Amino acid sequence: MDNYASFFDKIRESLQREEFIKISLGDYNGTELYLKNVYIKPVIIKREKKLSFVFRYKTQDITQNFEIETAIMEIQGLLKVEGFRVATLFTETVNLLCQFTKKGVWSLRQENPTAKKPVVLTHDKQKERKLDSADKVYLQELKLTDAAGNVYKNAQDKWKQINHYIEILSSILQRLPPRETLNVVDMGAGKGYLTFALYDYLVHTLQKRTSLIGVEYRKDLVELCNQIAAKTNFKDLLFIRSAIEDYQPQNDLDILIALHACDTATDDAIAKGIRHDADLIVVAPCCHKQIRREMEKSKVKNEVDFLVKHGIFMERQAEMVTDGLRALIMEYFGYQTKVFQFVSDAHTPKNVLIVGEKKIVETRKQQEILEKIKSTKAYFGIGHHHLETLLEME
Repeated sequence: MDNYASFFDKIRESLQREEFIKISLGDYNGTELYLKNVYIKPVIIKREKKLSFVFRYKTQDITQNFEIETAIMEIQGLLKVEGFRVATLFTETVNLLCQFTKKGVWSLRQENPTAKKPVVLTHDKQKERKLDSADKVYLQELKLTDAAGNVYKNAQDKWKQINHYIEILSSILQRLPPRETLNVVDMGAGKGYLTFALYDYLVHTLQKRTSLIGVEYRKDLVELCNQIAAKTNFKDLLFIRSAIEDYQPQNDLDILIALHACDTATDDAIAKGIRHDADLIVVAPCCHKQIRREMEKSKVKNEVDFLVKHGIFMERQAEMVTDGLRALIMEYFGYQTKVFQFVSDAHTPKNVLIVGEKKIVETRKQQEILEKIKSTKAYFGIGHHHLETLLEME
């Protein structure tokens, strides 16, 4: 048996014996721009053990979770001559280093163990909530809790989503530049579940003076949310009726949120955030029709064209390409982006959250990004991305 195959046997063995701690992949020799490392650790999700992959790029992290056998196949796809050439398996008893050498062969070397196994796997441990449900008038008015602050059984998923949303943003919000008043806009606020929670967290937990506007097109929801804001005494929380593309912020923004804005409405929101110099842009895209139509129209021939003949695969690929280009465009304008898995709800199963923090961008890097956008569009047969058009990049 060669060293490469033996390495994967050791991975399986360590998982079976409950000795597995983590894997790190390095020395990347592939073609994916800015990819540097991959870090893999076990997690428990809905009582099932999986492996969580963190793909570390120069300016963003992307996390994906896989079932065990799928995860091992994923590692095999990553650890190859034209991919990652070094992998280290950390177990309770040994560190095992698998490396592609200058002689053109895979070597295997054992070292003393250096990693400690976590007491509890991340996704299964009980952690302190950023928000509690006690004495929250808005949660009662939104029919999520009773008067005693107990979350209703049929509202548990929504409560989990709200807390996951705040959990993701908590550390980023504390890194925002100091402002006398934070100007926040939530585009497509809907019934306001996450809007109220964000305002509550900013004002009462972080003690930041905040002016938050929820933009929503449906008149009945705007009226309902304003009534709840008044009952809750959230004085600087206002909901207004407008389509996302029509809304014009009166001042520069500190935070722009757009969760589940359909198709190019997400692009409209991102563009407004960029133009109004937002320090933080957070979007959870929904529907990806514009790029899908471009891909279906061109029917370009490439290495993955066999996938797009199937409608479900075309839909998924269009989603990834659309959001990947959105992240690149945001990076072009100086935003450091990260992509998270976001807890979806029954009404909107999309679960990708793109977060962009405003940084400084170099001209050289901007040119690299433009070339990457151009080559990606050519590869998938895309004539234009709506966000490019809005920001006059074409």
